[in-house]
Amino acid sequence: MPSLAPTLYIFLDEGGNFDFSPGGSRNFTLTCVSLYRPFTLHTALDTFKYDLMEHRVSPRIAMEYFHCAKDNRHIRTRVLDMLAAAVPPRSVDAVIVTKNKTGPALQAAEKFYPRMLGYLLRYAVTNAPGGVGEVIVITDSIPINRKRKAIEKAVKITLANMLPEGTPYRIMHHASRSHYGLQIADYFNWVIYRKWERDDDSAYAMVASQIRSEFEIFRTGTRLYY
Repeated sequence: MPSLAPTLYIFLDEGGNFDFSPGGSRNFTLTCVSLYRPFTLHTALDTFKYDLMEHRVSPRIAMEYFHCAKDNRHIRTRVLDMLAAAVPPRSVDAVIVTKNKTGPALQAAEKFYPRMLGYLLRYAVTNAPGGVGEVIVITDSIPINRKRKAIEKAVKITLANMLPEGTPYRIMHHASRSHYGLQIADYFNWVIYRKWERDDDSAYAMVASQIRSEFEIFRTGTRLYY
């Protein structure tokens, strides 16, 4: 018999890079937005997108999608205002990794990414306010390279071990421009990453009530090796 509990959709985005040398980013952030249907914000974002197209405000041809780092200040402020008004409070969680505290054995992307993702999703699912019948995780498309299959396999194994027992889940990879959920996650991750990487919380303050947790993996200063 199918579960009566709702499906929890988790949209993911990341900030920083996998370069653990001094030339890489100081932090790596992994942010998720947990939402249940109906997605009421999508209509407002769609209306705003077409307004920008008609008034030629956007610098990008046809205003194909929202991208926080590329959007101008006018667009960014308007979208953040909509997120603050329509995204339920405490729907956003993030894992913050100070990269120079990461042990060498964990620095390979196929080990690092699944482990951090597992911590994040376990917390998000465990603390979901409306119950969970199934978890559908949607990420941006993973670039096609030799590590893609290894990362995807490791993610599935890690989630099977870290999610609450008996929780069914699926992982999907969609282009961010095709889904407002991923664009929303991009905005939240941008403000969180900017807060930690550049000590700038001006945009973060606009949506602070939507952010439930920012877990700093190495807050005690102890390296995680495996």
